Amino acid sequence: MDSLTQIVLGASVGEVCLGKKVGNKAPLWGAIAGTIPDLDVLGRGFLDTVDELHFHRGFTHGIIFCVLFAPVLGWIISKIHKKEPVTWRDWSWLAFWSLLTHPILDCFTTWGTQLFWPLSYRVAWHSIFVVDFIYTVPFMVFLVWAMFKKKGKSRYKRNLTGLIYSSSFLLLTLLNKVMMQSTFEKEAERQGIVYQDIEVRPAPVQNVLWTANVKTKEGYYIGYRSFLDKKKSVDFQYFVNNHDLLKPFENQEELKRLLFILKGWYAVEKLSSNKFIINDLRFGLIDGLSGEGKKFVFSYEMLVNKDGSLSFEQKQYKFGKDVSGSVLTELWERIKGI
Repeated sequence: MDSLTQIVLGASVGEVCLGKKVGNKAPLWGAIAGTIPDLDVLGRGFLDTVDELHFHRGFTHGIIFCVLFAPVLGWIISKIHKKEPVTWRDWSWLAFWSLLTHPILDCFTTWGTQLFWPLSYRVAWHSIFVVDFIYTVPFMVFLVWAMFKKKGKSRYKRNLTGLIYSSSFLLLTLLNKVMMQSTFEKEAERQGIVYQDIEVRPAPVQNVLWTANVKTKEGYYIGYRSFLDKKKSVDFQYFVNNHDLLKPFENQEELKRLLFILKGWYAVEKLSSNKFIINDLRFGLIDGLSGEGKKFVFSYEMLVNKDGSLSFEQKQYKFGKDVSGSVLTELWERIKGI
């Protein structure tokens, strides 16, 4: 999830653990602990594109990291707040839960989290977008409201209400996914699409409009459906996968590692004899729901060097320059249903 949401979650968990004893110091340190797993982004300056993809949401998002680092952070906090009526173990308990809830929340998103590191398996439930204001804002309001109260039951109840709301919202997103998964599967079958797999996830910043990637032997169908739709059918757009374009390079380790991250959900474009674009289909299109420009949120340019080696660079798209601001209006109109 986005940094703000992780700060709110960490602070709220910290408040539950020690708010009654140390007041606002609990959510403060909970917020700090809740952001620590994302410090893996500091590795960007030392890693190439493929290594960075493997490193992000890896070790620092694993249960082992939480177990090992929580006592260290707890010891540091206990030294800073020596006068508080809490022990090193208390602070370590706060640190552990604030650290652990971060990767657990990330599991609800599409990217996937290496929760059981060092195992390479990434947990991804695809039920919430990385930014969802309906989830974050009420959660934050309850937390801030609680922080303005003195230590006591009233403060605890306000924060707990926020946690109950956020947890209930996450459970609702899982229910939404189950319903949409069934809807897209039935629609693909009705349209006679012979598919190998279907991956369903919410469209950006909300949980009403959902999108599906339908994998076939030669390509992918991408479609959208809102809970507010009156139209029963789904209009799918087809993308040829062009996986054969990568066959000459299939034994190269760097390409293998990138494709391992993409989990089979990618389409290839050939720009020139030595330049290709590998589009990650799991996060959808960035240039509007129609995808006329075929710009995906995550795309990687693969360059075949003179010595036959491969180098990769993630493409960056900017609103206003590469992507029109009208895509937000298009998204809002589609959320309202057709």
